[in-house]
Amino acid sequence: MKLPAFHDLIIFENEDYLVINKPPFLATLDERVGGAPNILRLARQHYDDIQAAHRIDKETSGALALAKNPAAYRHLAMQFEDRKVKKVYHAVSWGVHHIEGLRVERNIETTTKGKARLAFSGKPAETLVRTLETFSRHTLFECMPVTGRMHQIRLHLMYLQAPIVGDTMYGGEDFYLSSIKRKFNVKQGDEEQPFIKRFALHARQLTFAGLDGEPISVEAEYPKDFRVLVETLRQYS
Repeated sequence: MKLPAFHDLIIFENEDYLVINKPPFLATLDERVGGAPNILRLARQHYDDIQAAHRIDKETSGALALAKNPAAYRHLAMQFEDRKVKKVYHAVSWGVHHIEGLRVERNIETTTKGKARLAFSGKPAETLVRTLETFSRHTLFECMPVTGRMHQIRLHLMYLQAPIVGDTMYGGEDFYLSSIKRKFNVKQGDEEQPFIKRFALHARQLTFAGLDGEPISVEAEYPKDFRVLVETLRQYS
């Protein structure tokens, strides 16, 4: 994977905060093993005191906020803790689902090796879900997590029997173009590859208050793989 230039990722900046459009396959922070590149390392090549105010999964793309100084970090961290940050995600899921607005409340607990599960004994988790668009076999959802549990949107969509495309950990199969394009042919000797090589989840919008109390609201465009997936589903629906 070719590393992006950090400044090319920035979609908002003031003296206290940066918001970037995080590409998929790049972790926010150091992972448990090894010294792979990550967003914070890239950012610290340009800003000495910068900190990630939250994190999104390695495979998830989209809006990610970083604080340039300790006061800004504390201010935003408190907003996350008090559930005052508005987070909007888009997800492409399996199945056709017409949901006008639903509040999913199902407890989540972390298990071993970076997984989580729905469990009565877990911590409370709440997500607002609504349908944005339906296709012949899939649905584009808007998901607004109220809490911030591990893999929350992925688990709550699985609970709705709408697992995310490519999320094989939580019941979402890979999507192949041949399943909707009748005359799709793979070259002889080749094996068809999944249309999107990750789970189809994107952090679309992030809204929080700056140090002056004024709202900061930033929208992150779809990366190419997510955009082409949605356009292709529209084309063949």
